[in-house]
Order: sequence, then structure tokens, then C-alpha cells
Amino acid sequence: MAKTKSVYYCNNCGAESAKWIGRCPVCGEWNTYVEEVVSTKPAASSGSGYSLSGENRVRPQRIDDIQVTEESRIDLGNGELNRVLGGGLVRGSLVLIGGEPGIGKSTLILQTVLGLKGYKILYVSGEESARQLKLRAERIGGSAPDCYIVCETSLEDIFVHIRNVDPDIVVIDSIQTIATTAMESSPGSVGQVRECAASLLKFAKQTNTPVLLVGHINKEGSIAGPKVLEHIVDTVLQFEGDRHYMYRILRSIKNRFGSTSELGIYEMRQNGLREVSNPSEMLLTQDHEGLSGVAIAVTIEGVRPFLIETQALVSTAAYGTPQRSATGFDLRRMNMLLAVLEKRVGFKLAQKDVFLNIAGGIKVNDPAMDLGVISAILSSNMDMAIETGTCMTGEVGLSGEIRPVNRIEQRILEAEKLGFKRMLIPQNNIKGFDTSKLSIELIPVRKVEEAFRQLFG
Repeated sequence: MAKTKSVYYCNNCGAESAKWIGRCPVCGEWNTYVEEVVSTKPAASSGSGYSLSGENRVRPQRIDDIQVTEESRIDLGNGELNRVLGGGLVRGSLVLIGGEPGIGKSTLILQTVLGLKGYKILYVSGEESARQLKLRAERIGGSAPDCYIVCETSLEDIFVHIRNVDPDIVVIDSIQTIATTAMESSPGSVGQVRECAASLLKFAKQTNTPVLLVGHINKEGSIAGPKVLEHIVDTVLQFEGDRHYMYRILRSIKNRFGSTSELGIYEMRQNGLREVSNPSEMLLTQDHEGLSGVAIAVTIEGVRPFLIETQALVSTAAYGTPQRSATGFDLRRMNMLLAVLEKRVGFKLAQKDVFLNIAGGIKVNDPAMDLGVISAILSSNMDMAIETGTCMTGEVGLSGEIRPVNRIEQRILEAEKLGFKRMLIPQNNIKGFDTSKLSIELIPVRKVEEAFRQLFG
């Protein structure tokens, strides 16, 4: 009979300790150690994991002898998901998709695999019954004769099903429900999540079969389980959005086969998720002619430019202490921009409440949003609307100068395509730029004061 013992694991980084300690010495977090009962029997006798015969074992190679070829990718038939993954699903990769409960993770995966033709898919569900998945498939209108459903939580039994079906793609929904007999702790614990993910990674690499994992997130918004899980997988995708709104955002947090700055946007409908190929249709849906506090900024996420509506409200502080609130924008950067307006331009905002909102419920980190943010704030402060058909892009420095931004040509062409007539850009960006073929008027500005004279006269 195997002996058992208690081991404590850090819930944040996966560090191991023989006893409970308050502060993790590896990651520095407090109260993250949890107790797990583990077996001392050798892993070989448990039969967990996936292994190949001895003749197929990997042998060391000289780096000069390794042949480098283009990564073989599977076209998922979903433009937004393909873009975020870097051009498609890489064979032999382990992809983790995380998100809040009810946000649409399972719907996204099921809708995608049902649309694949010519591939055999094994969908392993540890949370829902086969009947529930069938009802969802009928609701989203998908049908695939080569999609196999199995409801299983034992890792060893899952590998048996994989050998029997021999799928091209494996989906695990979700990794927190899978358990292996190599450990005696409950499913979803740190050790179980780590062991199951490591076994699935070994299977994916040895058989060149891509595996999609669905993962829960904790109250802090990160993937539940140890951080080691994010280090094990090749790609981490975060599915974000407010369940009370119709739009969802797929963001790449880690990607060994592509960029981490890509963004995919979906609209949640009764019959599933619809791709939003042109984000500006979502972000510029309202007509704000004559309303103050609204500015249109041109930003870039990954390789895709889009125009986004920045809304601001400035009012007198009712209780003496002014409030500062920003939704979808870095609050510290907004405070910095308010200090620039106070010091360099002379606007007195110290005793006023400032509220900032990025329309559409998305979060932006592009510094080129600065000019749009301060324009919306001053528009609300002076109660003067910005002329319709005007957009802007530019980073604001601490001395009040407007600094150049990258890929200005893409930003200009996107604004022109959407019918904007005027665009404020940094003066240094227009040098060497041919404007003869453009129908949009480019207004180069060097300082914040010049931009305000152009906008408000």
C-alpha cells in the first residue's frame, strides 16, 4: 500500500513546501499555500500520462543539424481566432483559453470545432453532459460528423479514448475538472492541474496533435491554478467582456507562435458568437454631433488599426475631494495627463471630478490615445463639442509636446476609409509623408496648445 504525506503548494507560483508558511519565498505572495495529500508511490506504477515506445524517444541533436521549417497550422475557419493565435492553430501546441464563468468560452470552442471540415475532433467535457453539448450545438447551428463527445474526468481514461478515436484536435473542457490517479488530491488542486497539464503537453508534442484547454479564472482575474500552468502551455488566451453586454474580446497573453498584441472581437448572439471584423462598427455606433466630452482617437492593437470613442465628464467636486475614475484606460496615465493640462496649458482641474470612459467596454494601452483623452476632457470642461468628422492620434509628453506615433500611415488610411474629414497628427509624423493622394485633411500639431486651437478655435 502506498504511503501518503501532506505537501503544501503555493497557489500562485506552484512552489512546494513541507509545511505551511504565510509568505511564499519564491513569488512573495501572502496566504497562498494550500495543503495537498500526495502519494509516495513511483509515477511509473500509476500508469498516468502518455508515453511512446522506446525507439521513438528523443535524442540530443547539434543545433546546426536541426532542420527549421514553417510551423504547420490548422485553419480554424474563424478569422478573429486565427489572428489572435498568429495565423491558425499550430500542430502539437497546447492552447489555454481562460475567462469568467458564462462569458462564452465553451461556446467559442464548440462553435469553432463544429465548423471544421476534414478534421477529427475529440471534445472531452468534464462539466457538461453530452445532452447539454448537443443542445448547445443545435442552438448555434453547427454540425460536424467527425466531432466526438465524451464526458470524462479521469486523465487515464481520456488517453484511452484518444488512442481509440485517434483525433486531429483534442479539446479539454475544463482542465480544472480533470484528475489523475498519480495524485490523491482532489480535481482542480494545484498538483492535479499541474500534473494533468504536463501529461497533455507531453502527448501534444509526441503526437503532433494540438490540444485546446479551457480554464477557469480566479477572483483576481488570472487563470485559476498555479502560474506553472501558464508556463507549461504554448499559448494563453483570455476571453473578456461584461456578461451584461453583447461584445466579447479575445486577447493573447502569451503566444510562442505569434504576437501577444493581437485582439479578437466577437458579438454574443442567441445563435452563438459573431466575428466583428471591423471593430469601428462597434466603437462608433452613436451620433454625438453637438455633444461635448466626446473625442475620436485612432489606435492600433496588434496589426489592426481602429477608431475608438473616448468619453469624458468633468464636473465640480461636490464634497471637496475631487474624484478620478477611468474605465478602459490607465488611471495613472490619466492623472499624468491632467497634471500636464494643469501645468503646461493652464487649465484648472484640481477641484473638479474627472470621469473617463472608453466606449465599447475594451481596454486600450496605446500611448497614441493621449491626445484623444485630453481633447475629450477639455471638451467636457469647456462644454464645447469637437467638430464632427474630426479624429486624432498622438502621444502627449510631460512638457506638453505631442510626440510621434508608430505606423501613422495605417492610422490615416483607416480614418479616411471611415469617412473622417480632418485628423490631428504629430508634426514629426508628417515628415516625408506623401499627402497628395489623401482625401482626408491632415493637421500637424507640435504642442497641446496648438491642438486645442485647431479643435476649439
